[in-house]
Amino acid sequence: MGKLRAKSDYESLRNARIVENQARLASLGVHKTISDLRSIVSSAKPKVRKWQKKDNVITPVRRSTRFKGTPLSSSLASNSLRRSNRLRGKAIDFEEREEGTDSYSSEGKEKRPANAPLVTIGDASLQLSPEDSSRRCNRKEGRGSVYNSICGICCHFCRQKTLCAENDCKRCGNLDVNQPCIGKTDCSVCHSSNGVLCRACLKIRYGEELEEVRENKEWMCPHCIEEKGINPYWICNSSLCLKNRKMTPTGIAIYRARELGYKSVAHLLMDELQRKNPSRLMICSK
Repeated sequence: MGKLRAKSDYESLRNARIVENQARLASLGVHKTISDLRSIVSSAKPKVRKWQKKDNVITPVRRSTRFKGTPLSSSLASNSLRRSNRLRGKAIDFEEREEGTDSYSSEGKEKRPANAPLVTIGDASLQLSPEDSSRRCNRKEGRGSVYNSICGICCHFCRQKTLCAENDCKRCGNLDVNQPCIGKTDCSVCHSSNGVLCRACLKIRYGEELEEVRENKEWMCPHCIEEKGINPYWICNSSLCLKNRKMTPTGIAIYRARELGYKSVAHLLMDELQRKNPSRLMICSK
């Protein structure tokens, strides 16, 4: 009997509080607001999007001038070498002869600098668009941002065939294929693509300045330095060459190198190799 009496007292107290709360909500006008909102929602009609038929515009299919049968002169005039001059070598009479990794002249005897490879374009005139001219020197790190399959020279490390960002480079600024690219290095020994480095990669990966390399006519790439035994631990740290050595590519290691007090990634690797193999000469693997 006591439990039933306690339960009835609790129920009566609960019901009294419910009635009190309902009266308070009614005095505040909450019930009216809720009913108004419900009427608005129920009366509102859902918006139905009208279907409209769209006319698909068929863009012309891009075809190579070789398949069109367009003469060489007219195709070059129509293209005007716009938008980074992205013309393929076969669209114009473009030749770049390479034997192994060395650049040769038309006779095939004299080695040409790797930053001035042999390019034959016939009577075609190359011209850089105003947009690419203004964009070419924008990159602060000196890697270049304008791709060019004809005048661009591929860096051995970043492997970007772009025009350099040097203001006074005649090859990349005026598209003069007879001039060397002053924004890329050239090894005085091998004159191969192994010694072609852009300003940014030369600084970050090897801690060298491009101006000093230009003045040094006997500058050698890491491949030749190691091969001649000048510094057997000064190796090429590009991803391709490290994979050939069965080593893991370093990736973006310049931040770790500088945190540890090294000038470049090459200095970091040289110290690691010396500690691992203090008396072993590293044999260059190409």
